[in-house]
Amino acid sequence: MSKIDHSLFSAHEHALEDAFGDCPDCGKPLHIKNSKSGPFIGCTGYPDCHFSKPLHDKQTTLLKLLDGVTCPECDSTLAIKKGRFGMFIGCTNFPECHYISPIKQQEDTHVTCPKCKKGQLASRTNKYGKQFFACDHYPHCRYVLNFTPVNEACPDCGWAVLIKKKGQICCPQPGCGFKKDDK
Repeated sequence: MSKIDHSLFSAHEHALEDAFGDCPDCGKPLHIKNSKSGPFIGCTGYPDCHFSKPLHDKQTTLLKLLDGVTCPECDSTLAIKKGRFGMFIGCTNFPECHYISPIKQQEDTHVTCPKCKKGQLASRTNKYGKQFFACDHYPHCRYVLNFTPVNEACPDCGWAVLIKKKGQICCPQPGCGFKKDDK
């Protein structure tokens, strides 16, 4: 007699056979399917039924209604929502109304953008929570710094902005090696 329990290896098809529910169009079961662009959830009734959806939904979810706070564009209730780039405040009347607002206001550094010389560098946060500084004239100007800007010109190359990096004030230009201690 074998010490291996062979019933563990005799599963009928896939263990998650009914995990995705039924097709909303035809009622047949949904399964994971593969294509050249990657896996997706598709109807087992294909080719008669063409229903499919992404494996990872990138939909926006409503987290909390903000009672008493109305949309400045359509007077509907605002809500805290979570999308693919993080949390934000959005109108509950979407898709008719497209009003959105960041939860955290951008901090203005009062440093003029050295590239376009029109905008200001503002503190922003990426979807992972990391802070960076970008020109507020985006998308016309795409200047970005990963460290806190200092409103001083570089004495070596003349670039209009320096950055605070690891206890020093440095020039962000790749060819310039200017550094001094942060006082």
